[in-house]
This record gives sequence, C-alpha cells and structure tokens, in this order.
Amino acid sequence: MSNSISATSEIITYFTTLPVLELVAVAASLLYVILAAKGSIWCWPVAILSTVLYTVIFYSVYLWMDSLLQLYYLLMAVYGWACWHKNSRLNFDSHSKELLYSQWTLQRHSRIILALTAVSLVLGWIMATYTPAHFPYLDSGTTVFAVFATYLVTQKVLENWLYFIVIDMVSIFLYVEKGLLPTAVLFGGFVIIAAYGYWQWRKQYKLQFRQQHQDVCINNSVAG
Repeated sequence: MSNSISATSEIITYFTTLPVLELVAVAASLLYVILAAKGSIWCWPVAILSTVLYTVIFYSVYLWMDSLLQLYYLLMAVYGWACWHKNSRLNFDSHSKELLYSQWTLQRHSRIILALTAVSLVLGWIMATYTPAHFPYLDSGTTVFAVFATYLVTQKVLENWLYFIVIDMVSIFLYVEKGLLPTAVLFGGFVIIAAYGYWQWRKQYKLQFRQQHQDVCINNSVAG
C-alpha cells in the first residue's frame, strides 16, 4: 500500500514540476496519438511540434541518439502530413486519390518481422558489446520496430497499432526496471490509446470496404 502511495506521489510530483518545454512536449505527444487514432490529419502538425521539442530536449541533456531518432520522427511527420493531405477528401486536385485505410497480409508482416528482428539483434549485439547500455536487445528492438510502425501510420496501415501495443508494453517493462515510473504510466496510456486506434481504424476500414463493394455493384448495374 505504501509503495502504491509513494509511486502515485512520485508521478504527481514529476508532472507538476516538469519544465514548461517538456510539459508541452508530453502533452503534444499524447495529443498526436489521440488524433492519429481518430484518423485526423491534424495529428501530423502536432507530431511536428512534439518532435521538434523532444529533439531540443534530448540534445540538451546529451541523449544525442534519442535526439537523432526524433529527427527521423520529424521527417516522418512531415511526410505523413504530405501523404494524408495530398490524398485527402479536402484536396480538390483531380489527379489525387484519397489515401484509404489498408491491411497487409500476414505473410508480408511475417517477412518484415523476421527482417526487423535480425536488424534488432545485430544492433543489440553492437550495443551490448561496445556500449554500457542496459537491456541493449530490447532497447534496440523497440527502436527498430517503432521506426517501421511510424511509417505504417503515414500509409494508414491498420496493423501499425498492433506493433505499437507490443512496443509500448515492452517499453513499460524497460521504464519500470529503470525506475522511470511516470514514463511507464505515460506509455500505459499509449497502450490504451493504441488499442482504441486499432478499433477505430478497423471500423473505418470495414465501412470503407462496404462502400467500395456498393460502388462496384452500382457501376456493374449501370454498365449492364
């Protein structure tokens, strides 16, 4: 009981004493995931704000690899915004085509997972051999898979949320082991939002599929 109270007190203290820059970055990160789960294009400008702030924050505390990863997320945020805008219903360019929700086959995911696992093991071995990093294999794995899952978001691939659920759960373990309880709680929230995102995107995917089927039926009846 006392441990639970202590953890709660630590979390409250952590978030109430955050520097303004970090507090805005945390809020933007949460808002990005929520908006992405809703399929809102506004998730990308929020993601740009979040990644810019975290790039500065990580660089200032000499976490330069994390800062470099944030630069990748920044580029993907710009790319995702361009993809969703170019192929949105709000774009009246007759040459553009709406970016639809999609699913990849299990075989395709299996091949990609094997390849990413191999990359993670190599990077984990390098980190374990040449650096004092803790949990090098798990840390490398979450990073590699997060890079790939972020790309899936830009393409509206439904399964991105499943990747993030696993990534966030592993991250929770890492943060708890390192005593970063507030961050672990934050990622617990990410797991819940990712589960909601999968449910929401799957619902939209089914509606989209039914609409496409109806359009095909109508076109066939007109042609007949």
